[in-house]
Amino acid sequence: MSENKVNKAVVCPMCGELGKAEIYTGVNVTKHKSYRERVLDGTLFAWTCPSCGYQARLTYPILYNDMKNRFMVYLIPKIDRFQLCDKELEEKYSNIRNINKRVVSDFNSFKEKIFIFESRLDDMAVELTKVAISQTVSKKLGDVEVHEGYLSMYDRESNTMGFTYFTGEERAPYVQTARLEIYGKSKDIVERFAIKDKRLKGFIKIDSEWAENILYRYKRAKQIEKLNKLKED
Repeated sequence: MSENKVNKAVVCPMCGELGKAEIYTGVNVTKHKSYRERVLDGTLFAWTCPSCGYQARLTYPILYNDMKNRFMVYLIPKIDRFQLCDKELEEKYSNIRNINKRVVSDFNSFKEKIFIFESRLDDMAVELTKVAISQTVSKKLGDVEVHEGYLSMYDRESNTMGFTYFTGEERAPYVQTARLEIYGKSKDIVERFAIKDKRLKGFIKIDSEWAENILYRYKRAKQIEKLNKLKED
């Protein structure tokens, strides 16, 4: 897959006139490096109404393929399934081995997954770390609600990674850094409690909901281990 383009009719939300837009259903950034920047800065999704000049960012399904870093991310707006069941798509890429395949539901998560895999990180461990640190952020800010967060910094030399969270009713941004030891502990949890997920062949959705489920299983296992130890004593 290099890039697949189709022309779609678009109704301008400002003037109501009908226009056309060039839609990319898939891009291969290993073969065409320029598409990486266009995805990350949003220009690949930019559209201007030919009638009134209104500018918008279109949101539509697109498959991002990075063969060099061995990952594929499928953006499908508002998808709420854990695993993408698309027989035709799975057959098309059935010969691909040892590659991370993810599906995401929004543009920010789309960009974050690209950053995570380009940084050669385990996105499952990143999600666990993100959830754990969000609890610290909430307490630090007086039990404020933390709506969502994204990995925004990773520096192996300084042994730190950082997350940008959106907090409170106004969704104010808050940046929190952490030592990579927390990420290392998260990787250990993934190796123990996400064995089945790592073996899945399709496009799967690894997000905060998934991470909270894994953390629940981890805490439950710790409680059981503690009770068993007390019984032995």
